Amino acid sequence: MANRRGKLFFLLCALSYALAVVAGKSYYDILQVPKSASEEQIKRAYRKLALKYHPDKNPGNEEANKRFTEISNAYEVLSDSEKRGIYDRYGEEGIKQHMANGGRGGGGMGMNIQDIFSQFFGGGPMEEEERVVKGDDVVVELDATLEDLYMGGSLKVWREKNVIKPAPGKRRCNCRNEVYHKQIGPGMFQQMTEQVCEQCQNVKYVREGYFLTVDIEKGMQDGQEVVFYEDGEPIIDGEPGDLKFRIRTAPHDIFRREGNDLHTTVTITLVQALVGFEKTIKHLDEHLVDIGTKGITKPKEVRRFKGEGMPLHFSTKKGDLYVTFEVLFPTSLTEDQKTKIKAVLG
Repeated sequence: MANRRGKLFFLLCALSYALAVVAGKSYYDILQVPKSASEEQIKRAYRKLALKYHPDKNPGNEEANKRFTEISNAYEVLSDSEKRGIYDRYGEEGIKQHMANGGRGGGGMGMNIQDIFSQFFGGGPMEEEERVVKGDDVVVELDATLEDLYMGGSLKVWREKNVIKPAPGKRRCNCRNEVYHKQIGPGMFQQMTEQVCEQCQNVKYVREGYFLTVDIEKGMQDGQEVVFYEDGEPIIDGEPGDLKFRIRTAPHDIFRREGNDLHTTVTITLVQALVGFEKTIKHLDEHLVDIGTKGITKPKEVRRFKGEGMPLHFSTKKGDLYVTFEVLFPTSLTEDQKTKIKAVLG
């Protein structure tokens, strides 16, 4: 009977995990690492993301605080081999059951998130940033189509960079330092760093190229960045910099973007301007927007169509569409036409 209950429990955990994967990001997605990531990869990913989204660096930014909590929870599980194994098999529900049955606590399941950060870094975020030697960040301006920014999409980008490869011989290095504390007075200690590594395998730079897929999220604004951590310029005896794609809105034939709003110009005839007209325009996702009217349209008149603009990033709301109407006047009129117009409008 107990065996059957156990099988049923694990079946329910597996089902909950499958539903969780469909509903939201996995812990691996949150830390931006593959499921096969090593412990060192997970540590590096956590360090970078935690420094970026730490509340001290993002005062008043609720989205950053939320991301910091998610990152810390994900790291707390994936950095523990036992919890990671349970999570890989049964997902978050399995972790919750593990904690309920007396498993070790941490992260969002018992340990304070700031404690995780302090234990991991051994000090404040700025201290850690100053201590780590990093290669240069690479920033690339990337034009995204208005369609991709409206609906979401992806771009394949060819990337070439230097890669560190083994080379014959040995070299002087600075890859391993030892931290110790020196007493400088009663109750006063100073943290010191001493180089303890003298020689390493020699290395060389080799140029390599490969394709990257850059995901464009709905509603991204100009200047927002898609970051590939540790994919920037490498540095010997340090960590690579980051590769950052800075999003720019590419020019469009019909629409012009201003923040979350779209603008376009439509030309109508003089008759349509006077008596009204029926007309639709095709939007970025090809749905039709009715811009017709039964009234009079003045030259340069601007009409607002609420909710037909760009989606807001990480929101279900949308901006507005503004249509400017240009009226096409005839280049000449016959005497008969002039007479008739005078009779109607005079």
